[in-house]
Amino acid sequence: MLEHGGQIRAAAARYGIAVEDWLDLSTGINPIPFVPPEIPLAAWACLPQEQDGLPDAAAAYYGTPDLLPIPGSQAAIQLLPHLRSHCRAGVLHPGYAEHAHAWRSAGHEVKELCAEEIAAQVENLDVLLLMQPNNPTGEVFTHTQLRGWHARLAARGGWLVVDEAFIEASIQTSFAPPQMPQGLIVLRSLGKFFGLAGARVGFVLAHAELLARLCAALGPWSVAGPSRCVAQAALLDSIWQATTRKRLLQDGARMAQLLSDAGLPPAGGCGLFQWVLTEQAEVIHQQLAQRGILTRLFTQPSSMRFGLPGSAAEWSRLSTALKQTHSK
Repeated sequence: MLEHGGQIRAAAARYGIAVEDWLDLSTGINPIPFVPPEIPLAAWACLPQEQDGLPDAAAAYYGTPDLLPIPGSQAAIQLLPHLRSHCRAGVLHPGYAEHAHAWRSAGHEVKELCAEEIAAQVENLDVLLLMQPNNPTGEVFTHTQLRGWHARLAARGGWLVVDEAFIEASIQTSFAPPQMPQGLIVLRSLGKFFGLAGARVGFVLAHAELLARLCAALGPWSVAGPSRCVAQAALLDSIWQATTRKRLLQDGARMAQLLSDAGLPPAGGCGLFQWVLTEQAEVIHQQLAQRGILTRLFTQPSSMRFGLPGSAAEWSRLSTALKQTHSK
């Protein structure tokens, strides 16, 4: 399995700091999550029901009825490669490593591409996998670029897969249209913006034919009843969404300024994280970890991703730690 953020117990064991004393900035998950209402007993006692209101709530929120609830977008990332015969898949790099890993594991030919290489390589690909905004760089592609790449791929039966796990803070940049065409697959998640990573709920937005194949591959009752209740409540709460979107954009800018003031200006980011490109990434990561602050370390290229603190005390703690570490 690939390495991911959020491994607090492993960090606690490595650095000898109790789990409860850590500030986890390694995941990019909203540190002030949506608080769901009380879950009715029936959600625990009965098998999940497809017509429980969740599809309608999701269709209203995402702007299309062409969707399928799944147990986290990771489920789709792992299953989609098995819905195609051997092909050539291009994956944005650096980016969320599970995409390339899943397609390689399924026996496909995978080519990692930097953003500048995509336009010239699309004709040589059957599938193009992008993160929007990219994780960890925060890079965003224009709708004009995406439309052009989708048209070129779909014309020969190819796919454009757009992982929008971090898009909620700037939801207007979503590439999902009201009617999903052939060859376009958009992944959405409740784990980041809503802060509900533990609920394991995501959605695949795609043409009905592909959704049917994916549904068959998942099998029945793939999303648990309690998770469906939580997801429906979150998707319907437009006031919480608007308030949270505003706060995250402000906090993302605050994090960028804090890092810049510490001599670590971000090379990219979004409302949920900032990305710092530096040859000293491993050293700074360890210095912060020794103070109970966990960041996400990348080696190719040497860089760090900083999620957001959730309280005034956590912001102050990070500011102090940055002054004590990077100033060395």
